[in-house]
This record gives sequence, structure tokens and C-alpha cells, in this order.
Amino acid sequence: MFSHLVIFWTDPDNPAAADELIAGANEYLKPIPGVLHFHAGKMVPSPRAVVDQSYQAALHVIFPNKQAHDDYQVHPLHLEFIEKILQRVCRKIVVYDFE
Repeated sequence: MFSHLVIFWTDPDNPAAADELIAGANEYLKPIPGVLHFHAGKMVPSPRAVVDQSYQAALHVIFPNKQAHDDYQVHPLHLEFIEKILQRVCRKIVVYDFE
């Protein structure tokens, strides 16, 4: 199993940026072959100091293996998501990949 976790900091001048990002992820990324689990959502506020609350949205995708992840990265829908959504609404991203 291969997990791909992406943390997004959206454009502070666009109050709808997180919603647009999540909608775009569901439209473009969720249907890509090889995805076993897909979850995109907004940051949930927490009173716990250990919880990072500086970001606005996150994406967690689980693949059966690293090759499926690598195929996802170059899939035309992923590239379209980057061009049409990500570049427009995000200011920073951080990726965590793990097996």
C-alpha cells in the first residue's frame, strides 16, 4: 500500500479557494485508475496544540503500490488538475508519501 498525502495552503484573497480545490480534486483526481481510497477535505480546527492549523485543505490518496502512484502523477487528469485548479487557487503545497 502507498499513501500520498498533500497539504494545501490556498490563496487568502479567494475565500472560496478551499472549496474550489476540493471540488476540482473530486472531479479530476478521484476517477484516475489505481486509486483505492480518496479523501479531500478542509482543515478541522482543534484546541490541541500539536495539530497544525495553518493549512486550508488536504488530500489523502491510497494506491496499491508505488507504481500506481507514479502512473497517477503523469495521468492527463492529474496534469489538468494542476493546470486548471491547483495553480490558480494554491499558494503552497507539501507532500508526504509513505508505504
